[in-house]
Amino acid sequence: MTLAQLQSFVLVARHGSVKAAAAELDVTEPAVSVAVAALRKELGDELFVREGRGIALTPGGRRLAALANEILGLAAQARRAVQDTSGQGRTLQVVATGLVAEHIAPMIDAFGARDPGLEITVEAVPGADFADLLEHRRADVALGPSPGPERAAVASAPFLRCRLVLVAAPGHPLAGRRDLAPAELEGERWIVGQPALDETTGTGLFFARNGIAPGQIATYSSNAAALDAAAAGEGIVLALAHSVVEEVRRHGLVRLDVRGTPVVELWHANTLGVGRAVPAALALARFATTSDATQAIASGRAGSVSARVRPKPHVTLWRGVAEGR
Repeated sequence: MTLAQLQSFVLVARHGSVKAAAAELDVTEPAVSVAVAALRKELGDELFVREGRGIALTPGGRRLAALANEILGLAAQARRAVQDTSGQGRTLQVVATGLVAEHIAPMIDAFGARDPGLEITVEAVPGADFADLLEHRRADVALGPSPGPERAAVASAPFLRCRLVLVAAPGHPLAGRRDLAPAELEGERWIVGQPALDETTGTGLFFARNGIAPGQIATYSSNAAALDAAAAGEGIVLALAHSVVEEVRRHGLVRLDVRGTPVVELWHANTLGVGRAVPAALALARFATTSDATQAIASGRAGSVSARVRPKPHVTLWRGVAEGR
């Protein structure tokens, strides 16, 4: 039994497809099939069977999938532990929801400056993927919503309390109206940034909480681009309150008076627990909750760019959880 064989099986189990597993590994489908066949022969279990257009894991396959994920994670942790002690290049893999990823450049840069030998990568993913990415060790830190108490393997520390408001161009038909019900917005043209709507945060969460099934959604390359589109009269957008203060002051945008807004979200730094997370992950999670991190974000220049963060961030001012405001 080899790590490569386990990796092939884990991906087949995750995607429900040999083809998808081969694509992620960048190998041929026969190579994946041969790896899985070797495991079947060694373990004396089919591991999975065809079911419709997908697959169904056998009881043994389900057990192997859980153990294989842990084995692969431990192997990755071992490699990185050796690299840390041997002076080889070290990396910290951070994932975040799209809105968070677009605004964390100052904090990431401030943390990275403390350890120049640490390379930090940031990827935007849906919040619903956080727990699996952490538990399978495909990410070290996840910034955004907490996966919840049912994912006991994940430790969460709140680090930002943010307020989101609905804004539109001053000439929008809803501008100036009072006490709008969320349902009245269903037929409006909504503007969002990449990636797709995420029901764990931001606009996706607002839709889910209020039972809104929008008829029109325009997706832009970033939340900053979405705000520009709203100012140009192309629709309404749910935005971080601090990111639109200046535009509202200049009357480039207006806040819509909608029940249930501002929306308050508490963002967390999520890692595996002590003893399972890499030291740099725990260090970043601790740093995110400090006044130094809040100050770094508050002092960030609007539109500043971190080479570590993709997509390109549009930096705004945040409020730290510790401030309680």
